Amino acid sequence: MKAESINAFYRATQDVFHLMLDLSVERGDIKVIEGLVSSRNANVILGVTGDLKGSILFSFTQDMTLEMVRIMSGMEMRTIDNFVSSALGEVANIIGGNAVTNLTGYNYMCDIVPPQVIIGEYKSLSMANKKSLLIPLRTDIGEFDINIFLAENH
Repeated sequence: MKAESINAFYRATQDVFHLMLDLSVERGDIKVIEGLVSSRNANVILGVTGDLKGSILFSFTQDMTLEMVRIMSGMEMRTIDNFVSSALGEVANIIGGNAVTNLTGYNYMCDIVPPQVIIGEYKSLSMANKKSLLIPLRTDIGEFDINIFLAENH
Protein backbone atom coordinates (compact mmCIF):
# COMPACT_ATOMS: atom_id res chain seq x y z
CA MET A 1 0.00 0.00 0.00
CA LYS A 2 1.44 3.33 -1.01
CA ALA A 3 1.84 6.26 1.37
CA GLU A 4 -0.32 8.53 -0.80
CA SER A 5 -3.40 6.35 -0.29
CA ILE A 6 -2.89 6.36 3.48
CA ASN A 7 -2.24 10.10 3.54
CA ALA A 8 -5.34 10.77 1.42
CA PHE A 9 -7.57 9.18 4.07
CA TYR A 10 -5.68 10.70 7.01
CA ARG A 11 -5.83 14.22 5.49
CA ALA A 12 -9.51 13.82 4.64
CA THR A 13 -10.23 12.72 8.22
CA GLN A 14 -8.36 15.71 9.63
CA ASP A 15 -10.22 18.11 7.31
CA VAL A 16 -13.69 16.69 8.01
CA PHE A 17 -13.17 16.58 11.78
CA HIS A 18 -11.89 20.15 11.73
CA LEU A 19 -14.72 21.52 9.56
CA MET A 20 -17.66 19.50 10.93
CA LEU A 21 -16.67 19.01 14.56
CA ASP A 22 -14.04 21.72 15.22
CA LEU A 23 -11.68 18.98 16.42
CA SER A 24 -8.01 18.33 15.77
CA VAL A 25 -6.94 14.78 14.92
CA GLU A 26 -3.54 13.40 15.95
CA ARG A 27 -2.14 10.18 14.51
CA GLY A 28 -0.58 7.42 16.58
CA ASP A 29 1.82 4.75 15.33
CA ILE A 30 0.63 2.90 12.21
CA LYS A 31 0.58 -0.91 12.52
CA VAL A 32 0.23 -3.70 9.98
CA ILE A 33 -2.46 -6.18 11.07
CA GLU A 34 -4.28 -9.21 9.65
CA GLY A 35 -7.65 -8.34 8.14
CA LEU A 36 -9.98 -5.66 9.46
CA VAL A 37 -10.51 -5.90 13.21
CA SER A 38 -12.36 -3.69 15.68
CA SER A 39 -13.11 -3.96 19.38
CA ARG A 40 -15.12 -0.74 19.36
CA ASN A 41 -18.90 -0.27 19.44
CA ALA A 42 -19.55 1.72 16.27
CA ASN A 43 -17.97 0.77 12.96
CA VAL A 44 -18.38 1.97 9.41
CA ILE A 45 -17.06 0.11 6.37
CA LEU A 46 -16.52 1.98 3.12
CA GLY A 47 -15.76 0.09 -0.07
CA VAL A 48 -13.32 1.61 -2.56
CA THR A 49 -13.43 0.80 -6.28
CA GLY A 50 -11.52 1.98 -9.34
CA ASP A 51 -7.73 2.24 -9.63
CA LEU A 52 -7.57 1.16 -5.98
CA LYS A 53 -9.90 -1.46 -4.54
CA GLY A 54 -10.57 -2.55 -1.01
CA SER A 55 -12.16 -1.39 2.22
CA ILE A 56 -11.77 1.29 4.85
CA LEU A 57 -13.00 0.57 8.38
CA PHE A 58 -13.68 3.45 10.78
CA SER A 59 -14.07 2.30 14.42
CA PHE A 60 -15.39 4.49 17.23
CA THR A 61 -16.40 4.01 20.85
CA GLN A 62 -20.02 4.58 21.77
CA ASP A 63 -19.16 7.65 23.86
CA MET A 64 -17.21 9.27 21.03
CA THR A 65 -19.96 8.49 18.52
CA LEU A 66 -22.63 10.06 20.74
CA GLU A 67 -20.47 13.14 21.34
CA MET A 68 -19.78 13.56 17.61
CA VAL A 69 -23.51 13.49 16.87
CA ARG A 70 -24.20 15.91 19.75
CA ILE A 71 -21.67 18.37 18.29
CA MET A 72 -23.17 18.06 14.79
CA SER A 73 -26.86 18.11 15.73
CA GLY A 74 -26.95 19.94 19.07
CA MET A 75 -29.03 17.06 20.48
CA GLU A 76 -28.07 14.84 23.43
CA MET A 77 -28.22 11.21 22.43
CA ARG A 78 -28.14 8.36 24.94
CA THR A 79 -27.90 5.36 22.62
CA ILE A 80 -26.75 4.60 19.11
CA ASP A 81 -30.09 4.59 17.32
CA ASN A 82 -30.95 4.92 13.61
CA PHE A 83 -30.34 8.68 13.66
CA VAL A 84 -26.89 8.30 15.24
CA SER A 85 -25.99 5.41 12.89
CA SER A 86 -27.03 7.47 9.89
CA ALA A 87 -24.98 10.47 11.05
CA LEU A 88 -21.93 8.27 11.66
CA GLY A 89 -22.27 6.73 8.20
CA GLU A 90 -22.51 10.18 6.67
CA VAL A 91 -19.32 11.37 8.42
CA ALA A 92 -17.46 8.34 7.02
CA ASN A 93 -19.03 8.93 3.59
CA ILE A 94 -17.81 12.55 3.56
CA ILE A 95 -14.31 11.48 4.64
CA GLY A 96 -14.29 8.83 1.91
CA GLY A 97 -15.47 11.30 -0.73
CA ASN A 98 -12.76 13.78 0.26
CA ALA A 99 -10.13 11.02 0.29
CA VAL A 100 -10.91 9.81 -3.24
CA THR A 101 -10.80 13.45 -4.36
CA ASN A 102 -7.34 13.71 -2.73
CA LEU A 103 -6.29 10.55 -4.58
CA THR A 104 -6.90 12.21 -7.96
CA GLY A 105 -3.84 14.36 -7.17
CA TYR A 106 -1.82 11.11 -7.33
CA ASN A 107 -3.51 10.05 -10.61
CA TYR A 108 -5.79 7.48 -8.95
CA MET A 109 -9.39 7.48 -10.13
CA CYS A 110 -11.52 5.88 -7.40
CA ASP A 111 -15.06 5.82 -6.13
CA ILE A 112 -16.60 4.79 -2.82
CA VAL A 113 -19.43 2.38 -2.14
CA PRO A 114 -22.17 3.55 0.27
CA PRO A 115 -21.15 2.97 3.90
CA GLN A 116 -22.21 0.00 5.99
CA VAL A 117 -22.66 0.85 9.68
CA ILE A 118 -22.10 -2.01 12.15
CA ILE A 119 -23.10 -1.38 15.77
CA GLY A 120 -22.03 -3.73 18.56
CA GLU A 121 -18.95 -4.73 20.50
CA TYR A 122 -16.08 -6.94 19.38
CA LYS A 123 -16.84 -7.36 15.72
CA SER A 124 -14.21 -9.14 13.66
CA LEU A 125 -14.32 -8.92 9.90
CA SER A 126 -12.41 -11.40 7.81
CA MET A 127 -10.47 -10.23 4.76
CA ALA A 128 -9.17 -13.70 3.82
CA ASN A 129 -5.95 -13.20 5.81
CA LYS A 130 -5.02 -10.05 3.92
CA LYS A 131 -2.99 -7.40 5.73
CA SER A 132 -4.31 -3.94 6.44
CA LEU A 133 -2.92 -0.81 8.05
CA LEU A 134 -4.33 0.27 11.39
CA ILE A 135 -4.08 4.01 12.03
CA PRO A 136 -4.93 4.95 15.64
CA LEU A 137 -6.21 8.53 15.96
CA ARG A 138 -6.84 10.82 18.95
CA THR A 139 -9.15 13.79 19.44
CA ASP A 140 -10.29 15.79 22.46
CA ILE A 141 -13.48 13.70 22.61
CA GLY A 142 -11.91 10.25 22.24
CA GLU A 143 -9.81 7.86 20.25
CA PHE A 144 -10.76 6.00 17.09
CA ASP A 145 -9.14 3.84 14.44
CA ILE A 146 -9.02 3.68 10.68
CA ASN A 147 -8.14 0.33 9.07
CA ILE A 148 -7.06 0.70 5.45
CA PHE A 149 -7.07 -2.30 3.14
CA LEU A 150 -6.38 -1.08 -0.41
CA ALA A 151 -4.63 -2.65 -3.35
CA GLU A 152 -3.98 -1.39 -6.85
CA ASN A 153 -6.53 -2.74 -9.29
CA HIS A 154 -4.53 -4.18 -12.18
